[in-house]
Amino acid sequence: MRLSKYFIPTLKEIPAEAVIPSHQLMLRAGMIRGLSSGIYSLLPMGYRVWKKVMEIIREEMDAIGGMELHLPALNPKDIWEETNRVEAFGDTMFHIKNRDLVLAPTHEEIITHIAQAFVHSYKDMPQIWYQIQTKFRNEPRPKSGVIRSRQFLMKDAYSLDTSWEGLDESYQKHFDAYCRIYERCGLDYFVVGASSGAMGGSGSQEFMVESDAGEDLCAFNMESGYAANIEVATSQLPPVGRVDENPDVEKFATPNAKAIDDLVEQFDLPAERCAKALVYFADEEPWLIFMSGNDQLNEAKLQGALGANTIRPAHDEELLALTGANAGSIGPVNLKTKIRQIADMRLEHANGMVSGANENGFHYRNIDLDRDANIEAYHDLRTVLEGEPDPVKGLPLKVKKAIEVGHIFKLGTKYSEALKANFLDANGKEQPIIMGSYGIGVERIVACHIEQRHDKDGIAWHPSIAPFQVHITGVKVESDLVRESAEKLYDHLEAAGIEVLYDDRAGVSPGFKFKDADLLGMPLNVIVGEKHLKDGNVEIKIRHSGERRIVPVENAVEACKALLEELGG
Repeated sequence: MRLSKYFIPTLKEIPAEAVIPSHQLMLRAGMIRGLSSGIYSLLPMGYRVWKKVMEIIREEMDAIGGMELHLPALNPKDIWEETNRVEAFGDTMFHIKNRDLVLAPTHEEIITHIAQAFVHSYKDMPQIWYQIQTKFRNEPRPKSGVIRSRQFLMKDAYSLDTSWEGLDESYQKHFDAYCRIYERCGLDYFVVGASSGAMGGSGSQEFMVESDAGEDLCAFNMESGYAANIEVATSQLPPVGRVDENPDVEKFATPNAKAIDDLVEQFDLPAERCAKALVYFADEEPWLIFMSGNDQLNEAKLQGALGANTIRPAHDEELLALTGANAGSIGPVNLKTKIRQIADMRLEHANGMVSGANENGFHYRNIDLDRDANIEAYHDLRTVLEGEPDPVKGLPLKVKKAIEVGHIFKLGTKYSEALKANFLDANGKEQPIIMGSYGIGVERIVACHIEQRHDKDGIAWHPSIAPFQVHITGVKVESDLVRESAEKLYDHLEAAGIEVLYDDRAGVSPGFKFKDADLLGMPLNVIVGEKHLKDGNVEIKIRHSGERRIVPVENAVEACKALLEELGG
Protein backbone atom coordinates (compact mmCIF):
# COMPACT_ATOMS: atom_id res chain seq x y z
CA MET A 1 0.00 0.00 0.00
CA ARG A 2 1.32 3.43 -0.98
CA LEU A 3 1.12 5.94 1.84
CA SER A 4 0.29 8.73 -0.62
CA LYS A 5 -2.93 6.87 -1.51
CA TYR A 6 -3.80 5.47 1.92
CA PHE A 7 -6.10 7.22 4.39
CA ILE A 8 -4.09 7.65 7.60
CA PRO A 9 -5.09 10.92 9.31
CA THR A 10 -2.20 11.13 11.78
CA LEU A 11 -2.04 13.80 14.49
CA LYS A 12 1.03 15.63 15.78
CA GLU A 13 -0.47 16.63 19.13
CA ILE A 14 -1.98 14.42 21.81
CA PRO A 15 -5.76 14.97 21.89
CA ALA A 16 -6.95 16.45 25.18
CA GLU A 17 -9.53 13.70 25.80
CA ALA A 18 -6.93 10.91 25.60
CA VAL A 19 -5.22 10.04 28.90
CA ILE A 20 -3.70 6.58 28.49
CA PRO A 21 -1.05 5.68 25.86
CA SER A 22 -3.18 3.29 23.80
CA HIS A 23 -5.94 5.87 23.38
CA GLN A 24 -3.46 8.63 22.55
CA LEU A 25 -1.60 6.51 20.00
CA MET A 26 -4.70 5.07 18.34
CA LEU A 27 -5.86 8.63 17.71
CA ARG A 28 -2.45 9.96 16.68
CA ALA A 29 -1.77 7.01 14.36
CA GLY A 30 -5.09 7.47 12.59
CA MET A 31 -6.55 4.15 13.74
CA ILE A 32 -9.77 5.43 15.31
CA ARG A 33 -11.84 8.57 15.64
CA GLY A 34 -14.35 9.34 18.37
CA LEU A 35 -17.95 9.93 17.33
CA SER A 36 -19.53 10.32 20.77
CA SER A 37 -18.67 9.37 24.33
CA GLY A 38 -17.60 5.72 24.24
CA ILE A 39 -18.34 5.34 20.49
CA TYR A 40 -15.53 5.06 17.93
CA SER A 41 -15.14 4.74 14.19
CA LEU A 42 -12.47 2.27 13.07
CA LEU A 43 -10.38 3.82 10.29
CA PRO A 44 -8.50 1.73 7.69
CA MET A 45 -5.26 1.40 9.65
CA GLY A 46 -7.09 0.40 12.82
CA TYR A 47 -9.49 -1.96 11.09
CA ARG A 48 -6.59 -3.88 9.55
CA VAL A 49 -5.39 -4.65 13.09
CA TRP A 50 -8.89 -5.56 14.28
CA LYS A 51 -9.27 -8.00 11.36
CA LYS A 52 -5.94 -9.68 12.13
CA VAL A 53 -6.90 -10.19 15.78
CA MET A 54 -10.26 -11.59 14.71
CA GLU A 55 -8.60 -14.00 12.27
CA ILE A 56 -6.29 -15.33 15.00
CA ILE A 57 -9.33 -15.80 17.23
CA ARG A 58 -11.22 -17.61 14.45
CA GLU A 59 -8.31 -19.93 13.73
CA GLU A 60 -7.96 -20.96 17.36
CA MET A 61 -11.70 -21.33 17.92
CA ASP A 62 -12.06 -23.44 14.78
CA ALA A 63 -9.14 -25.59 15.96
CA ILE A 64 -11.11 -26.68 19.07
CA GLY A 65 -14.21 -27.53 17.06
CA GLY A 66 -15.96 -24.18 17.29
CA MET A 67 -18.60 -23.29 14.70
CA GLU A 68 -19.07 -19.64 13.88
CA LEU A 69 -22.54 -18.12 13.77
CA HIS A 70 -23.94 -14.61 13.97
CA LEU A 71 -26.71 -13.61 16.36
CA PRO A 72 -28.91 -10.51 16.34
CA ALA A 73 -27.87 -7.56 18.44
CA LEU A 74 -31.53 -6.53 18.74
CA ASN A 75 -33.31 -8.82 21.21
CA PRO A 76 -36.84 -9.04 22.64
CA LYS A 77 -36.71 -7.96 26.26
CA ASP A 78 -38.91 -10.79 27.51
CA ILE A 79 -36.26 -13.46 26.92
CA TRP A 80 -33.91 -11.49 29.18
CA GLU A 81 -36.63 -11.17 31.78
CA GLU A 82 -36.93 -14.96 31.93
CA THR A 83 -33.38 -15.11 33.33
CA ASN A 84 -33.79 -11.97 35.51
CA ARG A 85 -30.94 -10.25 33.71
CA VAL A 86 -32.81 -7.09 32.76
CA GLU A 87 -32.65 -6.27 36.46
CA ALA A 88 -29.11 -7.64 36.83
CA PHE A 89 -27.71 -5.45 34.05
CA GLY A 90 -29.76 -2.46 35.17
CA ASP A 91 -28.93 0.80 33.41
CA THR A 92 -26.02 -0.86 31.58
CA MET A 93 -28.51 -2.41 29.15
CA PHE A 94 -29.73 -0.25 26.26
CA HIS A 95 -33.53 -0.28 25.86
CA ILE A 96 -35.27 0.68 22.62
CA LYS A 97 -37.73 3.48 23.34
CA ASN A 98 -41.42 2.52 23.01
CA ARG A 99 -40.45 -1.04 22.07
CA ASP A 100 -40.02 -4.18 24.12
CA LEU A 101 -36.54 -4.59 22.68
CA VAL A 102 -33.00 -4.29 24.04
CA LEU A 103 -29.50 -4.16 22.55
CA ALA A 104 -27.66 -7.28 23.63
CA PRO A 105 -24.69 -6.82 25.97
CA THR A 106 -23.99 -10.57 25.58
CA HIS A 107 -25.83 -13.59 24.10
CA GLU A 108 -26.32 -16.40 26.63
CA GLU A 109 -30.10 -16.13 26.37
CA ILE A 110 -30.16 -16.26 22.57
CA ILE A 111 -27.81 -19.24 22.38
CA THR A 112 -29.97 -21.07 24.92
CA HIS A 113 -33.08 -20.18 22.92
CA ILE A 114 -31.54 -21.84 19.84
CA ALA A 115 -30.40 -24.86 21.85
CA GLN A 116 -33.90 -25.24 23.30
CA ALA A 117 -35.34 -25.47 19.81
CA PHE A 118 -32.80 -27.78 18.17
CA VAL A 119 -30.68 -29.68 20.72
CA HIS A 120 -32.90 -32.47 22.06
CA SER A 121 -30.70 -35.53 22.55
CA TYR A 122 -27.39 -36.39 24.20
CA LYS A 123 -26.32 -37.41 20.68
CA ASP A 124 -26.53 -33.74 19.62
CA MET A 125 -23.71 -32.76 21.98
CA PRO A 126 -21.07 -31.56 22.69
CA GLN A 127 -21.36 -28.33 20.74
CA ILE A 128 -19.18 -25.20 20.63
CA TRP A 129 -20.78 -22.18 18.97
CA TYR A 130 -19.11 -18.78 18.69
CA GLN A 131 -19.47 -15.41 17.07
CA ILE A 132 -17.55 -12.14 16.73
CA GLN A 133 -20.20 -9.51 17.08
CA THR A 134 -20.94 -5.94 18.12
CA LYS A 135 -22.05 -5.59 21.72
CA PHE A 136 -23.70 -2.64 23.44
CA ARG A 137 -23.31 -1.63 27.08
CA ASN A 138 -24.39 1.72 28.43
CA GLU A 139 -21.23 2.44 30.37
CA PRO A 140 -21.99 5.36 32.69
CA ARG A 141 -18.41 6.60 32.49
CA PRO A 142 -16.77 5.40 29.26
CA LYS A 143 -13.08 6.14 29.32
CA SER A 144 -9.62 4.91 28.28
CA GLY A 145 -10.58 4.89 24.62
CA VAL A 146 -11.72 1.52 23.33
CA ILE A 147 -10.94 -0.24 26.63
CA ARG A 148 -14.24 0.90 28.13
CA SER A 149 -16.69 1.91 25.43
CA ARG A 150 -20.40 1.63 24.75
CA GLN A 151 -20.16 -0.23 21.46
CA PHE A 152 -17.47 -2.85 20.93
CA LEU A 153 -16.55 -6.08 19.20
CA MET A 154 -16.46 -9.23 21.28
CA LYS A 155 -15.89 -12.87 20.54
CA ASP A 156 -18.32 -14.83 22.65
CA ALA A 157 -18.40 -18.64 22.58
CA TYR A 158 -20.77 -21.10 24.20
CA SER A 159 -20.34 -24.78 24.96
CA LEU A 160 -23.22 -27.25 25.30
CA ASP A 161 -22.54 -30.51 27.14
CA THR A 162 -24.40 -33.45 28.61
CA SER A 163 -22.33 -33.71 31.80
CA TRP A 164 -20.22 -31.68 34.20
CA GLU A 165 -17.18 -33.68 33.10
CA GLY A 166 -17.96 -32.63 29.54
CA LEU A 167 -18.17 -29.01 30.65
CA ASP A 168 -14.74 -29.38 32.29
CA GLU A 169 -13.31 -30.58 28.96
CA SER A 170 -14.93 -27.76 26.98
CA TYR A 171 -13.73 -25.22 29.55
CA GLN A 172 -10.15 -26.51 29.31
CA LYS A 173 -10.26 -26.38 25.52
CA HIS A 174 -11.20 -22.72 25.68
CA PHE A 175 -8.61 -21.97 28.35
CA ASP A 176 -5.87 -23.46 26.15
CA ALA A 177 -7.20 -21.69 23.04
CA TYR A 178 -7.20 -18.35 24.87
CA CYS A 179 -3.59 -18.82 25.91
CA ARG A 180 -2.64 -19.46 22.29
CA ILE A 181 -4.60 -16.41 21.10
CA TYR A 182 -2.87 -14.03 23.50
CA GLU A 183 0.56 -15.50 22.79
CA ARG A 184 0.03 -15.17 19.04
CA CYS A 185 -1.10 -11.56 19.54
CA GLY A 186 2.13 -10.80 21.41
CA LEU A 187 0.49 -10.10 24.79
CA ASP A 188 2.11 -10.61 28.17
CA TYR A 189 -0.84 -11.84 30.25
CA PHE A 190 -1.72 -13.72 33.44
CA VAL A 191 -4.78 -15.64 34.59
CA VAL A 192 -6.77 -15.04 37.77
CA GLY A 193 -9.75 -16.57 39.53
CA ALA A 194 -12.74 -14.30 39.09
CA SER A 195 -16.34 -13.54 39.95
CA SER A 196 -19.04 -14.55 37.47
CA GLY A 197 -21.08 -11.44 38.31
CA ALA A 198 -24.24 -11.01 36.23
CA MET A 199 -23.23 -14.03 34.12
CA GLY A 200 -23.86 -16.48 36.96
CA GLY A 201 -22.47 -19.99 37.15
CA SER A 202 -19.61 -21.51 39.09
CA GLY A 203 -16.02 -21.65 37.79
CA SER A 204 -14.70 -18.41 36.36
CA GLN A 205 -11.28 -17.14 35.26
CA GLU A 206 -10.08 -13.89 33.77
CA PHE A 207 -7.14 -13.27 31.46
CA MET A 208 -5.48 -10.07 32.57
CA VAL A 209 -2.81 -7.64 31.38
CA GLU A 210 -1.04 -5.63 34.08
CA SER A 211 -1.51 -1.93 33.43
CA ASP A 212 -1.83 1.34 35.34
CA ALA A 213 -4.79 2.03 33.06
CA GLY A 214 -6.64 -1.01 34.39
CA GLU A 215 -9.87 -0.75 36.33
CA ASP A 216 -9.54 -4.23 37.82
CA LEU A 217 -7.39 -4.98 40.85
CA CYS A 218 -5.67 -8.36 41.08
CA ALA A 219 -4.04 -9.94 44.12
CA PHE A 220 -1.23 -12.38 43.43
CA ASN A 221 2.03 -13.94 44.49
CA MET A 222 3.89 -15.46 41.57
CA GLU A 223 6.08 -17.63 43.80
CA SER A 224 2.99 -19.25 45.30
CA GLY A 225 1.22 -19.38 41.96
CA TYR A 226 -1.81 -17.65 43.43
CA ALA A 227 -3.67 -14.99 41.44
CA ALA A 228 -7.24 -13.74 41.73
CA ASN A 229 -9.33 -10.73 40.89
CA ILE A 230 -9.79 -8.61 44.00
CA GLU A 231 -13.52 -9.42 43.74
CA VAL A 232 -12.81 -13.02 44.82
CA ALA A 233 -9.27 -12.92 46.27
CA THR A 234 -8.71 -14.43 49.71
CA SER A 235 -5.88 -14.49 52.23
CA GLN A 236 -4.79 -16.32 55.36
CA LEU A 237 -5.48 -13.40 57.67
CA PRO A 238 -6.35 -15.05 61.03
CA PRO A 239 -9.86 -14.95 62.55
CA VAL A 240 -10.62 -12.55 65.38
CA GLY A 241 -11.45 -15.49 67.67
CA ARG A 242 -12.63 -15.53 71.28
CA VAL A 243 -11.36 -14.06 74.54
CA ASP A 244 -11.52 -15.93 77.86
CA GLU A 245 -13.75 -13.51 79.75
CA ASN A 246 -17.31 -13.30 78.45
CA PRO A 247 -19.41 -10.88 80.56
CA ASP A 248 -22.85 -9.57 79.60
CA VAL A 249 -23.20 -6.77 77.11
CA GLU A 250 -22.79 -3.26 78.48
CA LYS A 251 -23.97 -0.03 76.87
CA PHE A 252 -21.60 2.94 76.95
CA ALA A 253 -21.75 6.46 75.58
CA THR A 254 -19.80 7.25 72.41
CA PRO A 255 -21.05 10.72 71.41
CA ASN A 256 -18.02 11.56 69.26
CA ALA A 257 -17.34 8.14 67.76
CA LYS A 258 -18.69 7.89 64.21
CA ALA A 259 -16.13 5.46 62.78
CA ILE A 260 -13.94 2.54 63.80
CA ASP A 261 -10.88 4.77 64.06
CA ASP A 262 -12.76 7.02 66.51
CA LEU A 263 -13.53 4.03 68.76
CA VAL A 264 -9.91 2.88 68.62
CA GLU A 265 -8.52 6.31 69.42
CA GLN A 266 -11.02 7.44 72.06
CA PHE A 267 -11.50 4.15 73.97
CA ASP A 268 -8.20 2.34 73.34
CA LEU A 269 -9.93 -0.57 71.63
CA PRO A 270 -8.28 -3.05 69.24
CA ALA A 271 -9.71 -2.34 65.77
CA GLU A 272 -10.40 -6.03 65.08
CA ARG A 273 -12.63 -6.18 68.21
CA CYS A 274 -14.96 -3.60 66.70
CA ALA A 275 -17.76 -5.16 64.63
CA LYS A 276 -18.57 -2.68 61.90
CA ALA A 277 -22.24 -2.95 60.90
CA LEU A 278 -23.55 -2.17 57.41
CA VAL A 279 -27.03 -2.44 55.95
CA TYR A 280 -27.43 -3.52 52.31
CA PHE A 281 -30.46 -4.33 50.22
CA ALA A 282 -30.17 -7.54 48.16
CA ASP A 283 -32.97 -7.71 45.57
CA GLU A 284 -34.63 -5.08 47.81
CA GLU A 285 -34.47 -7.23 50.96
CA PRO A 286 -32.48 -5.61 53.83
CA TRP A 287 -29.51 -7.43 55.34
CA LEU A 288 -27.30 -6.48 58.29
CA ILE A 289 -23.64 -7.28 57.58
CA PHE A 290 -20.80 -7.32 60.11
CA MET A 291 -17.12 -6.76 59.31
CA SER A 292 -14.10 -6.73 61.58
CA GLY A 293 -12.62 -3.30 62.26
CA ASN A 294 -11.65 -1.43 59.11
CA ASP A 295 -12.01 -4.46 56.82
CA GLN A 296 -13.72 -3.30 53.65
CA LEU A 297 -16.85 -5.07 52.46
CA ASN A 298 -16.37 -6.57 48.99
CA GLU A 299 -19.68 -6.01 47.20
CA ALA A 300 -19.00 -8.70 44.59
CA LYS A 301 -18.47 -11.27 47.35
CA LEU A 302 -21.61 -10.08 49.14
CA GLN A 303 -23.68 -10.40 45.98
CA GLY A 304 -22.36 -13.90 45.42
CA ALA A 305 -22.94 -14.93 49.04
CA LEU A 306 -26.55 -13.76 48.93
CA GLY A 307 -27.19 -15.03 45.40
CA ALA A 308 -28.70 -11.66 44.54
CA ASN A 309 -29.24 -10.06 41.15
CA THR A 310 -28.75 -6.59 42.61
CA ILE A 311 -27.33 -5.13 45.80
CA ARG A 312 -27.10 -1.58 47.13
CA PRO A 313 -26.23 0.12 50.41
CA ALA A 314 -29.15 1.42 52.44
CA HIS A 315 -29.93 5.12 52.30
CA ASP A 316 -29.72 7.23 55.45
CA GLU A 317 -33.49 7.33 55.97
CA GLU A 318 -33.70 3.55 55.48
CA LEU A 319 -30.99 2.97 58.10
CA LEU A 320 -32.88 5.04 60.64
CA ALA A 321 -36.19 3.32 59.92
CA LEU A 322 -34.73 -0.19 60.13
CA THR A 323 -32.32 0.13 63.03
CA GLY A 324 -33.28 3.25 64.97
CA ALA A 325 -29.87 4.83 64.41
CA ASN A 326 -27.63 6.41 61.82
CA ALA A 327 -24.47 4.93 60.29
CA GLY A 328 -21.78 4.43 62.92
CA SER A 329 -24.20 3.50 65.69
CA ILE A 330 -25.66 0.28 64.27
CA GLY A 331 -25.13 -3.19 65.76
CA PRO A 332 -26.72 -6.59 66.43
CA VAL A 333 -28.27 -5.76 69.86
CA ASN A 334 -31.50 -3.78 70.37
CA LEU A 335 -32.47 -3.58 66.69
CA LYS A 336 -35.64 -1.63 65.96
CA THR A 337 -36.84 -4.21 63.39
CA LYS A 338 -35.93 -7.77 62.60
CA ILE A 339 -33.29 -7.89 59.84
CA ARG A 340 -31.51 -10.94 58.47
CA GLN A 341 -27.83 -10.95 59.43
CA ILE A 342 -24.58 -12.33 58.01
CA ALA A 343 -20.94 -11.66 58.90
CA ASP A 344 -17.46 -12.01 57.53
CA MET A 345 -15.66 -15.28 58.31
CA ARG A 346 -13.08 -13.48 60.45
CA LEU A 347 -15.85 -12.86 62.98
CA GLU A 348 -17.08 -16.45 63.28
CA HIS A 349 -17.69 -17.32 66.98
CA ALA A 350 -16.04 -14.03 68.04
CA ASN A 351 -16.81 -12.51 71.45
CA GLY A 352 -15.59 -9.47 73.36
CA MET A 353 -16.81 -7.33 70.48
CA VAL A 354 -17.91 -3.69 70.36
CA SER A 355 -20.69 -2.57 68.03
CA GLY A 356 -23.35 0.11 67.77
CA ALA A 357 -26.32 0.13 70.19
CA ASN A 358 -28.82 1.13 67.47
CA GLU A 359 -29.09 4.41 69.31
CA ASN A 360 -27.14 7.43 68.16
CA GLY A 361 -24.15 8.17 70.38
CA PHE A 362 -24.05 4.75 72.09
CA HIS A 363 -22.31 1.38 71.62
CA TYR A 364 -22.34 -2.02 73.32
CA ARG A 365 -19.20 -3.77 74.56
CA ASN A 366 -18.74 -7.47 75.43
CA ILE A 367 -20.88 -8.65 72.50
CA ASP A 368 -20.70 -12.41 71.90
CA LEU A 369 -21.81 -12.93 68.29
CA ASP A 370 -22.88 -16.50 69.09
CA ARG A 371 -24.93 -15.33 72.10
CA ASP A 372 -26.12 -11.82 71.30
CA ALA A 373 -26.58 -11.77 67.52
CA ASN A 374 -28.73 -13.72 65.05
CA ILE A 375 -26.14 -14.30 62.35
CA GLU A 376 -27.40 -16.80 59.77
CA ALA A 377 -24.06 -17.53 58.12
CA TYR A 378 -20.43 -16.47 57.88
CA HIS A 379 -18.94 -15.80 54.44
CA ASP A 380 -15.70 -14.45 53.03
CA LEU A 381 -16.86 -10.86 52.51
CA ARG A 382 -13.72 -8.75 52.88
CA THR A 383 -11.40 -7.18 50.34
CA VAL A 384 -7.83 -8.43 50.74
CA LEU A 385 -4.98 -5.95 51.13
CA GLU A 386 -1.46 -5.93 49.81
CA GLY A 387 0.98 -7.69 52.12
CA GLU A 388 -1.54 -10.16 53.57
CA PRO A 389 -0.50 -13.84 53.44
CA ASP A 390 -1.71 -15.58 50.28
CA PRO A 391 -3.93 -18.67 50.72
CA VAL A 392 -1.46 -21.08 49.08
CA LYS A 393 1.87 -20.60 50.84
CA GLY A 394 1.22 -17.67 53.13
CA LEU A 395 3.55 -15.38 51.18
CA PRO A 396 2.81 -11.65 50.93
CA LEU A 397 0.21 -10.69 48.35
CA LYS A 398 0.78 -7.98 45.79
CA VAL A 399 -2.15 -5.96 44.50
CA LYS A 400 -1.85 -4.49 41.01
CA LYS A 401 -4.10 -2.80 38.46
CA ALA A 402 -4.92 -4.83 35.37
CA ILE A 403 -7.09 -4.84 32.25
CA GLU A 404 -9.34 -7.82 31.57
CA VAL A 405 -8.88 -9.12 28.00
CA GLY A 406 -10.89 -12.32 28.36
CA HIS A 407 -13.26 -14.10 30.74
CA ILE A 408 -14.42 -17.72 30.78
CA PHE A 409 -17.33 -19.10 32.82
CA LYS A 410 -18.81 -22.44 33.75
CA LEU A 411 -22.46 -21.46 33.48
CA GLY A 412 -23.81 -24.89 34.35
CA THR A 413 -27.61 -25.04 34.08
CA LYS A 414 -28.48 -21.43 35.03
CA TYR A 415 -29.78 -20.55 31.56
CA SER A 416 -30.96 -23.95 30.37
CA GLU A 417 -33.19 -24.33 33.43
CA ALA A 418 -34.57 -20.80 33.12
CA LEU A 419 -35.34 -21.22 29.40
CA LYS A 420 -36.20 -24.95 29.56
CA ALA A 421 -33.40 -26.05 27.23
CA ASN A 422 -33.47 -29.77 28.02
CA PHE A 423 -32.27 -32.96 26.33
CA LEU A 424 -32.93 -36.68 26.68
CA ASP A 425 -29.98 -38.58 28.14
CA ALA A 426 -28.93 -42.14 27.25
CA ASN A 427 -31.61 -43.47 29.62
CA GLY A 428 -34.36 -41.38 28.05
CA LYS A 429 -34.52 -39.04 31.04
CA GLU A 430 -34.88 -35.30 30.51
CA GLN A 431 -31.92 -33.21 31.72
CA PRO A 432 -30.94 -29.52 31.43
CA ILE A 433 -28.11 -28.74 29.01
CA ILE A 434 -24.85 -27.92 30.83
CA MET A 435 -23.31 -24.74 29.44
CA GLY A 436 -20.15 -22.66 29.39
CA SER A 437 -19.56 -19.09 28.19
CA TYR A 438 -16.26 -17.66 26.92
CA GLY A 439 -15.61 -14.02 25.97
CA ILE A 440 -12.73 -12.07 24.43
CA GLY A 441 -12.68 -8.30 23.82
CA VAL A 442 -11.18 -7.61 20.39
CA GLU A 443 -10.61 -3.91 21.10
CA ARG A 444 -9.02 -4.69 24.44
CA ILE A 445 -6.47 -7.02 22.85
CA VAL A 446 -5.43 -4.20 20.50
CA ALA A 447 -5.36 -1.57 23.24
CA CYS A 448 -3.42 -3.78 25.65
CA HIS A 449 -0.96 -4.66 22.92
CA ILE A 450 -0.24 -0.94 22.46
CA GLU A 451 -0.06 -0.37 26.22
CA GLN A 452 2.68 -3.01 26.38
CA ARG A 453 4.46 -2.17 23.11
CA HIS A 454 5.02 1.55 22.77
CA ASP A 455 7.67 4.16 23.51
CA LYS A 456 7.87 7.94 23.43
CA ASP A 457 7.82 7.92 19.62
CA GLY A 458 4.86 5.66 18.97
CA ILE A 459 3.67 2.07 18.62
CA ALA A 460 5.94 -0.98 18.19
CA TRP A 461 3.73 -3.69 16.69
CA HIS A 462 4.25 -7.43 16.97
CA PRO A 463 4.32 -8.79 13.39
CA SER A 464 1.27 -11.01 13.92
CA ILE A 465 -1.20 -8.13 14.28
CA ALA A 466 0.72 -5.20 12.76
CA PRO A 467 -1.25 -3.29 10.11
CA PHE A 468 1.68 -3.91 7.76
CA GLN A 469 4.80 -5.92 8.39
CA VAL A 470 7.26 -3.63 6.62
CA HIS A 471 7.34 0.14 6.25
CA ILE A 472 9.48 1.41 3.35
CA THR A 473 10.69 4.95 3.87
CA GLY A 474 11.74 6.50 0.59
CA VAL A 475 14.15 9.29 1.54
CA LYS A 476 13.79 12.04 -1.08
CA VAL A 477 11.88 10.02 -3.67
CA GLU A 478 12.42 12.89 -6.09
CA SER A 479 15.74 11.17 -6.76
CA ASP A 480 15.45 8.65 -9.62
CA LEU A 481 17.80 6.25 -7.81
CA VAL A 482 15.75 6.33 -4.59
CA ARG A 483 12.36 6.14 -6.32
CA GLU A 484 13.31 3.28 -8.65
CA SER A 485 15.05 1.29 -5.88
CA ALA A 486 12.14 1.76 -3.45
CA GLU A 487 9.55 0.84 -6.10
CA LYS A 488 11.46 -2.32 -7.02
CA LEU A 489 11.83 -3.34 -3.38
CA TYR A 490 8.13 -2.63 -2.78
CA ASP A 491 7.16 -4.93 -5.67
CA HIS A 492 9.53 -7.71 -4.56
CA LEU A 493 8.33 -7.64 -0.93
CA GLU A 494 4.69 -7.81 -2.00
CA ALA A 495 5.49 -10.65 -4.40
CA ALA A 496 7.04 -12.49 -1.43
CA GLY A 497 3.73 -12.22 0.46
CA ILE A 498 4.91 -9.50 2.86
CA GLU A 499 2.49 -6.69 3.67
CA VAL A 500 4.14 -3.36 2.90
CA LEU A 501 3.33 0.28 3.57
CA TYR A 502 5.47 2.35 1.21
CA ASP A 503 6.01 6.02 2.09
CA ASP A 504 6.23 7.31 -1.46
CA ARG A 505 5.28 10.89 -0.62
CA ALA A 506 7.21 13.52 -2.51
CA GLY A 507 8.04 16.87 -0.99
CA VAL A 508 7.98 15.49 2.60
CA SER A 509 11.14 15.84 4.66
CA PRO A 510 13.06 12.72 5.80
CA GLY A 511 12.62 13.73 9.45
CA PHE A 512 8.86 13.94 9.07
CA LYS A 513 8.78 10.54 7.37
CA PHE A 514 10.92 8.96 10.09
CA LYS A 515 8.58 10.35 12.78
CA ASP A 516 5.57 8.92 10.98
CA ALA A 517 7.29 5.53 10.65
CA ASP A 518 8.00 5.42 14.39
CA LEU A 519 4.48 6.58 15.23
CA LEU A 520 2.79 3.96 13.03
CA GLY A 521 5.18 1.34 14.38
CA MET A 522 5.48 -1.39 11.72
CA PRO A 523 7.89 -4.12 12.88
CA LEU A 524 10.49 -3.27 10.22
CA ASN A 525 11.31 0.05 8.60
CA VAL A 526 13.39 -0.28 5.43
CA ILE A 527 15.05 3.06 4.76
CA VAL A 528 15.87 3.61 1.10
CA GLY A 529 18.11 6.63 0.60
CA GLU A 530 21.06 7.79 -1.48
CA LYS A 531 23.39 7.55 1.53
CA HIS A 532 23.39 3.73 1.48
CA LEU A 533 22.21 3.14 -2.09
CA LYS A 534 25.46 4.50 -3.45
CA ASP A 535 27.07 1.42 -1.88
CA GLY A 536 24.25 -0.86 -3.02
CA ASN A 537 22.65 -1.09 0.44
CA VAL A 538 19.51 -0.22 2.37
CA GLU A 539 19.04 0.22 6.12
CA ILE A 540 16.58 -1.90 8.11
CA LYS A 541 15.40 -0.59 11.48
CA ILE A 542 13.76 -3.04 13.91
CA ARG A 543 11.07 -0.91 15.51
CA HIS A 544 10.71 -2.71 18.86
CA SER A 545 14.42 -2.78 19.72
CA GLY A 546 15.69 0.15 17.66
CA GLU A 547 18.44 -2.07 16.20
CA ARG A 548 19.63 -1.10 12.71
CA ARG A 549 21.16 -3.29 10.04
CA ILE A 550 22.73 -2.44 6.71
CA VAL A 551 22.01 -5.04 4.02
CA PRO A 552 22.57 -5.23 0.25
CA VAL A 553 19.52 -4.21 -1.77
CA GLU A 554 19.39 -7.60 -3.46
CA ASN A 555 19.23 -9.32 -0.06
CA ALA A 556 16.63 -7.00 1.51
CA VAL A 557 13.61 -9.25 0.89
CA GLU A 558 15.28 -12.30 2.44
CA ALA A 559 16.59 -10.18 5.32
CA CYS A 560 13.06 -8.90 6.03
CA LYS A 561 11.61 -12.43 5.91
CA ALA A 562 14.27 -13.71 8.32
CA LEU A 563 13.81 -10.80 10.73
CA LEU A 564 10.02 -11.13 10.75
CA GLU A 565 10.32 -14.82 11.53
CA GLU A 566 12.79 -14.00 14.31
CA LEU A 567 10.34 -11.42 15.72
CA GLY A 568 7.51 -13.95 15.76
CA GLY A 569 5.73 -13.02 12.52
